[in-house]
Amino acid sequence: MKVLVTGGAGFIGSNFIHYMLQSHKDYEIVNVDALTYCGNLDNLRTIENAENYCFIKGRIEDEAFINELFQKEQFDIVVNFAAETHVDRSLRNPKQFLISNIMGTQILLAASCKYGVKRYHQVSTDEVYGELPLEDVTKRFHEDSPICPSSPYAVSKASADMLVMSYGRSFGLSVTISRCSNNYGPYQFPEKLIPLVISRATKNQQIPIYGDGKNVRDWLYVEDHCRAIDRILQDGKIGEVYNIGGNNEYSNLEIVTLILKLLNKPTELITFTRDRKGHDRRYAICADKMEQELGWKPSYTFKQGIKKTIIWYQEHGEWMERLLDKEYQKVFAEINPEL
Repeated sequence: MKVLVTGGAGFIGSNFIHYMLQSHKDYEIVNVDALTYCGNLDNLRTIENAENYCFIKGRIEDEAFINELFQKEQFDIVVNFAAETHVDRSLRNPKQFLISNIMGTQILLAASCKYGVKRYHQVSTDEVYGELPLEDVTKRFHEDSPICPSSPYAVSKASADMLVMSYGRSFGLSVTISRCSNNYGPYQFPEKLIPLVISRATKNQQIPIYGDGKNVRDWLYVEDHCRAIDRILQDGKIGEVYNIGGNNEYSNLEIVTLILKLLNKPTELITFTRDRKGHDRRYAICADKMEQELGWKPSYTFKQGIKKTIIWYQEHGEWMERLLDKEYQKVFAEINPEL
């Protein structure tokens, strides 16, 4: 099998490549990534010389590049991780999110049809569903929940999902979609909550929390996400959406407080900042379909996964320091102007 992984130098994409190369020795994986600010080839150093892996720099919205690549490589499977993902960035520059996440997806779909791809999988997000109320913890997102995105980022991902389904119905492309809750684990860019907290707490720096810190998310260790996508590729039904959740709901404040406790750092490092515009209060995923149809469920509780994650970042300080350059400092300042 020849597999195209787009966005494979990012956090989840790079973890997926590591997982697939370990689990499917006979697969050949081509990684295409534009290497924007959060794409990092350091994530793949340990396998960069593997015979069944290669990296090609390029953008999925570059139609000529994509068509030439598909014609040459004749992929069997496409797994699309490539996307602009940060909500705050989408509030500042919505256009780039529409170009990358919608037009880029359409170009991949068209090339998949043209060059006979056997399976196309779209990696999406629970944010396409919008928000749930804090006061009713029984409510969770199901695959048939209404799509009601709140941010330009979420809108771009919801639009891409609809495009994927339309190519399945109109052109007969074999498609699947997965919508996952918040991921954490190795190689995550430090603008995201958990690596941000670990990095700043280690240096006794202030840790920003939006608003009152009560916004709730469902958390999934990234290796469990990779296993889930693999299960969908192997046995998922064509044309179906699968929710992937960790059943680990925590507020942002609870997450930060737990990490500080594990690092033996004071809660006085916490600084509450102006809330994000349109900040969704709660996400929660029902992953019953994954368990009942595909036999998948998370291997890690949050407390197990977060300890494993902290140890990884402590053992990979050089990896983190290489990211904390001027570009990262600029990103952090834009997102947290009050610090």
